[in-house]
Amino acid sequence: MGIGATIHTFDVQLADVDRGVYDELSFKVAQHPSETAAFMSTRVLAYLLEHEEGIAFGDGLSGGDEPAVLVRDMTGALVAWIEVGAPEAERVHRGSMAAERCVVYTHRDPAKVAARWAGKRIHEAEAVRLVSFDAGFVDAVADAVTRRTTMSFSVTEGVVYAEVNGVALTSSLHELRAA
Repeated sequence: MGIGATIHTFDVQLADVDRGVYDELSFKVAQHPSETAAFMSTRVLAYLLEHEEGIAFGDGLSGGDEPAVLVRDMTGALVAWIEVGAPEAERVHRGSMAAERCVVYTHRDPAKVAARWAGKRIHEAEAVRLVSFDAGFVDAVADAVTRRTTMSFSVTEGVVYAEVNGVALTSSLHELRAA
């Protein structure tokens, strides 16, 4: 019998001043045994930075057909395809075709992620955002996350201020375009 997913519970005070989003959130995240803490933490960060009505975690590593995070409108139509890590250009292309907007959040070197996409076909590549954080930020978040995590998370003028289980962390948001 294989090892099951580890369930993490998050209680978050969200204040995204840049987008005018303020909310108290409580959600669970299943971390697949093959998923690194940094990847899971990036999924959580993407969820918080993209938070809006209709947002949900995708089937993830077990699903394959859905992105890490997605947003559906009230009719069930896919509005946002939000990938994490360093997805292949083909997957980004598919996401850009399937949804109104496509975003990739990475915990890896964004220049290397973008270089892998160079010369590859990506639908409306100029509209696909590749978002990254300051070096070490995602790893610090991952180190502070426990099975039950309390967070305050604010975004002001492109800077993230997070307190994760009492650990204060800050990062600028960095953005590249796929094209």
